[in-house]
Amino acid sequence: MSTAAPLEPPAPVRVPRRRVLAWGLWDSGSAAFNAVILTFVFSVYLTDSVGKDLPGSISANSWLGWSLGISGLFIALLAPVIGQRADGGRRKVSVGIWTAVTVASMAAMFAVRDDYHYLWLGLVLLSIGSVCFELASVSYNALLRQVSTPATIGRVSGFGWSMGYFGGIVLLLLVYVGLIAGEGGALGVGTGGGLNIRVVALVSAAWFALFAIPLFLTVPEPPARAREVRLGVVASYKRLFLDLRDLYRHAPHTVYFLGASALFRDGLAAIFTFGAVLAVTVYGIDPGDVLIFGVAANIVSAIGALTAGWIDDRVGPKAVVIGSLIGLLVFGTTLGLVSGPTMFWIFGLALCLFVGPAQASARTYMALLAPPGREAQLFGLYATTGRAVSFLAPTLVGAFTFWFGSDRAGIVGILVVLLAGLLAMWKVHPPERTGAQRPEPETADA
Repeated sequence: MSTAAPLEPPAPVRVPRRRVLAWGLWDSGSAAFNAVILTFVFSVYLTDSVGKDLPGSISANSWLGWSLGISGLFIALLAPVIGQRADGGRRKVSVGIWTAVTVASMAAMFAVRDDYHYLWLGLVLLSIGSVCFELASVSYNALLRQVSTPATIGRVSGFGWSMGYFGGIVLLLLVYVGLIAGEGGALGVGTGGGLNIRVVALVSAAWFALFAIPLFLTVPEPPARAREVRLGVVASYKRLFLDLRDLYRHAPHTVYFLGASALFRDGLAAIFTFGAVLAVTVYGIDPGDVLIFGVAANIVSAIGALTAGWIDDRVGPKAVVIGSLIGLLVFGTTLGLVSGPTMFWIFGLALCLFVGPAQASARTYMALLAPPGREAQLFGLYATTGRAVSFLAPTLVGAFTFWFGSDRAGIVGILVVLLAGLLAMWKVHPPERTGAQRPEPETADA
């Protein structure tokens, strides 16, 4: 890319295991926001409890969708520039700032009582958390080269994804047993005014903060580039467009990968977004068993991510991504043809086996494609392109469901997006793994 300043030094021959572990623990902590706040607990609390008696014709679900949509717009606009400004010795600082704001927004959710007058506060806090979490993830992903070598970048990325899955499993079980099950869980916390769910928000905030600390104590900040000039916001956007132009001219396959990955990542997101709904409405899974399936799905995805990380380092991330997408299409198609809870458990978990590898190796792919010293900026574009097409899978799910008058037909919408991502990926050149023949680092056993 343009503005070529002195680049980062070559990747180290050895990376201490404690550095890899500290980096992965942030992923474990992030599950507090992703799994508990955004997916399974607090967002459900907002729509089913806080906004239950909301007056007017607009439902709490609609307000939630709109607020998250606005958040996505802010992420798309801010991520590449925030990443650009974090490059050159400020990545860890960037992770720290945005993580701190995310944790603060989670803790503030304790103020959201079970009353529709508090819905706006809950939506604002959830939106702030969503934006700041994604911005923190941009610089966090860019630190991948700080905790790996070319020979181990795949398994380190897979290790991080698996830590996120396992963190979600443990925290979901803890809050469910301790604060949610029955009336206030095993701890007997009162449910009046949504107190037990508000305590879940506090626990989640503490969890994220605690697991994020090792990264800041252990992982080094990448060195600043010489002669780096700190640009203002307007100048940052101008340079962004110039860099994009140069990137397309000199490394077009990086641009192609950004587009292809946006497609299949939208399909992966749709699997989690609609999986629980389809499990109940199409396959007859008891609503009470959905959380159990979610735990099992996270375990399988984590195992897949760990295993694929080792494969990635041997055959490259493109082979893993292509193989994962083919597996998703095969088992997704099979799942669309079978019926009943047992078949859903079998083929649904088989499907999850390929989700983790696709996510982890896509991150490896992006890290290897990024010009040294510009990782955060490229991961910012990675976040932006993902947001740019995030409407596609949900729209197709709704369209197929409407056209065929069947919830099952919505599966076809997800498969179409995954197939489009596979076809787009097929002609993208694999990244070069410079220095892959260096001595094996300590991270091999991490």
